[in-house]
Amino acid sequence: MRLNYSILIKLLILQYLSVLFLLKDFDFFYFVLQWPGAYCDSKHSCCYPETGKPVIDFTIHGLWPEYKDGSYPSNCDPNSVFEKSRLSDLMTHLQKDWPSLSCPSSNGFRFWSHEWEKHGTCSESQIEQHDYFEATLNLKKKVNLLQILRIAKIEPDDGFYSLDNIVRAIIKGIGHTPRIECNKDSHGNRQLYQIYICVDSSGSEIIECPVPPKGRYASNVQFPKIMEG
Repeated sequence: MRLNYSILIKLLILQYLSVLFLLKDFDFFYFVLQWPGAYCDSKHSCCYPETGKPVIDFTIHGLWPEYKDGSYPSNCDPNSVFEKSRLSDLMTHLQKDWPSLSCPSSNGFRFWSHEWEKHGTCSESQIEQHDYFEATLNLKKKVNLLQILRIAKIEPDDGFYSLDNIVRAIIKGIGHTPRIECNKDSHGNRQLYQIYICVDSSGSEIIECPVPPKGRYASNVQFPKIMEG
């Protein structure tokens, strides 16, 4: 009986170590910021959070573990659930910098839970839940995209801007090349939607992206206003 118990313990340890080995197998993060004006001016329905209209700024979409081959892990640990009680000291910043824009209006918990369970659980070998959200918020403090673009005279005024100029402005601001994602408004105009910035596996340092940018877009894209609501 004692021997069987010992074997069981060893098997559990091996299982735990194998899970850790798999979880370590990501190479970098995408830190993804979205422009609310483009999210709302599209096929998406858009609702401001229960805390009210967000400030006029890029907001966080997520921090996503990625592989260098262009694929990514997801939903790595079904037993690791989102625990809002562990994030009480971050709640004000989460509501400000990481709001949910989906409908119906919400307090953000469902959005943050989705981001943790799909993406955050795949980074647990590096950072636990509280540190994952704190690291993401710290990256937002480090990367003031709206200011970077405004310095380059690129404003959210419904005007059209050269995509090359947008990329160059961000490179000048953060020292590394971003990936740009556009979407379309109701008139079919390409608009600046999401910015992907590569971050090392600790979630702290911005790096040059190990994979080339995806997709091809129009040479000029619209930087939409954030509608009053």
